[in-house]
Amino acid sequence: LVSLMKNLSTLFSSLLPECGMRQQLTRIMGGQNAQQGAWPWQARIQGNDGGLCGGSLVTTKWVISAAHCFNSVPNANEVPMTVKRFMNHPNYTSPDKGFDIALVELSSDVNYTLYIQPVCLPSIGVSLLTGLQCWVTGWGNIASNGEYLPEPNTLQELAVPLIDNQQCNTLLQTPSSTGQSSSFVILNDMLCAGYIDGSKDSCQGDSGGPLVCTQNSRWYLVGAVSFGEGCGQPNRPGVYTRLTTYYDWILSYLSIEFSKKYHY
Repeated sequence: LVSLMKNLSTLFSSLLPECGMRQQLTRIMGGQNAQQGAWPWQARIQGNDGGLCGGSLVTTKWVISAAHCFNSVPNANEVPMTVKRFMNHPNYTSPDKGFDIALVELSSDVNYTLYIQPVCLPSIGVSLLTGLQCWVTGWGNIASNGEYLPEPNTLQELAVPLIDNQQCNTLLQTPSSTGQSSSFVILNDMLCAGYIDGSKDSCQGDSGGPLVCTQNSRWYLVGAVSFGEGCGQPNRPGVYTRLTTYYDWILSYLSIEFSKKYHY
């Protein structure tokens, strides 16, 4: 099985030689406007109930998002797509219990353009160093009081440093301004990122969206926005689903697509 997954991993990488590439370009809470085409794998998932989540395009037909997004004005460069189906991880119950990941299959393939490109998936053994500057993007709230992103709803981007899980758990046990410690525990399938002093963070509406890091001029999807205690609170960094934990689960679905398309 391990050998099979390694072969599928190699196949997946070879079939997506241009993943994680974007144009050469000269709010999330505390974020800034992103230039058009800056994050070409960013997906905006809009539910029939008006709910908003983010996602990351990894192939022409598959998007990675957060499982908790699926409990129940277009840009000229956006392409609306309908969803064929979504698969929450079978062990998912709530974000703080882990397994907060979902795969979204589109009803048809998207065509790659300068503004639509897939992001790379990281290798299983990738090392994510504490303090590494990565980026989170989304259309979520811009303040902890629920303030919506104003028109024209420009995609927001924010650089955030990665935080070691042990340090993150220590921070969560630090009493907040109300004197309360967090009830959350950071599990092995989670990843923390953000600023200890607060003020900048992912927020409601960014859920499922990408946390990406760059290496050798390629961008890799290392996390998906999962949950947090408020937005931009001191000692309360954002919590993300750690994508490397679910590499095999993701490939088990994506490899079916490739085997049909390329007769593997």
